[in-house]
Amino acid sequence: MASVRDTAFAALWALAIGTGSVRAAESPSYVAYFEGRYLTALELAEKEAEQGSKEAYTLMGEIYSGGLGVAQDYGKAADAYANAADLGDPNAQFSLGLMVAEGLGVKKDLRIASDLFQRAAEAGNSAAQYNLALIYLHGRGRPTDDVKAAQWMEKAGAQGNAQAQYDLGALYQFGRGVPIDKAKAAEWTGKAAEAGLSAAQVEYGVMLFNGTGVEADQKRAAKLFRLAAEEGNPVAQNRLARLYANGVVVKADPVQAAKWHLLARQAGVSDFSLDIMLSKLTKKQRVQAERAVDAWTSGRLTE
Repeated sequence: MASVRDTAFAALWALAIGTGSVRAAESPSYVAYFEGRYLTALELAEKEAEQGSKEAYTLMGEIYSGGLGVAQDYGKAADAYANAADLGDPNAQFSLGLMVAEGLGVKKDLRIASDLFQRAAEAGNSAAQYNLALIYLHGRGRPTDDVKAAQWMEKAGAQGNAQAQYDLGALYQFGRGVPIDKAKAAEWTGKAAEAGLSAAQVEYGVMLFNGTGVEADQKRAAKLFRLAAEEGNPVAQNRLARLYANGVVVKADPVQAAKWHLLARQAGVSDFSLDIMLSKLTKKQRVQAERAVDAWTSGRLTE
């Protein structure tokens, strides 16, 4: 497994809305928002905000930051999030933290961003817990502290944050902030795989295939490789190509092996042994493989 990745803060932007305690049925502004009536939602949220609703301020921030029905305005979004954050809304604290971390509508300041993530994390926001863990891992905004990183990563993972589960698996595998524990590494990576994270499906598939930290199960491993390969993961495509090329778990099929190898190679994953296999195909097999690649690619484009 590769080392824990330096995930971009902005990658979690979509988690800012939809994780709070307010349900659409409880607020006219949120009803309008989830129905796609953004201007109406904004007007209603402004009225609700005047009555002291922190969730309304958060919704205003979402509308302005996303440019939903209005011109995108990070300055107005930051102001709205700040009002909600001051009123104690963890979603707003998280979203404002993202903006401060990226310097969107406000001055970039990772120290302030980390403080905002801390407030939201302590309130139970899993995305904030994950970002706070990254801050401690990489020493961005706070001194590096692998133990605290692992603690916050585990809190986020326990709430079902798949990326946190995957990265926590890596921490246990390499002993960063926690003792090396292959079983826990497999357990957390498996949770992320079950959640549908393709990178985790590949890593857990490898663990299952080799029996690392978990009882070996090559059939299950092959299924995970296929799931991730169909999602476009090139490493999984390479693994699946190897299975077909060698007739391991699945029936040997040079055309299928070539198909998945070509897809993986297009994405930058090279494999000399599979290149040799490819060179030995008959002209008919090569055409079949290339048509299979085209069909798979076309299907992805039309989804």
